[in-house]
Amino acid sequence: MADITLRQATAVVRAAQKKAEEMGVKMNIAVVDAGANLKAFVRLDGAWLGSVDISIKKAKTARFFDMPTGEIGKLSQPGGSLFNIEHSNNGLITFPGGIPLKNRRGEIIGAIGVSGSTVENDHAVAEAGVAAIA
Repeated sequence: MADITLRQATAVVRAAQKKAEEMGVKMNIAVVDAGANLKAFVRLDGAWLGSVDISIKKAKTARFFDMPTGEIGKLSQPGGSLFNIEHSNNGLITFPGGIPLKNRRGEIIGAIGVSGSTVENDHAVAEAGVAAIA
């Protein structure tokens, strides 16, 4: 199984941190490996403590299901095929800010999770981290 390296995880966090700073938002940024284990994390100065856990859970959720957390959210609405999934796996996060990370061969090697602002900002910062792998 392909896995993210520490060097790659650090590059993802740095790129996401740079984007957050450019946007003027205080974020918690988590990267998990292919096994959904925490590989790298940063909490920007002043970022909400409550978002530490959310950022990690977003990354894990994206890796557990190999799709962006916002997509899982769409499927987990009442009547959806994944309704109530957020109660599984010791709690999932089903709103934007978590995105799988892929290597150049298209294999999923981990995921990023970002929390600390609006879900739109969380997703934008996560996307900046994803771009560091490409």
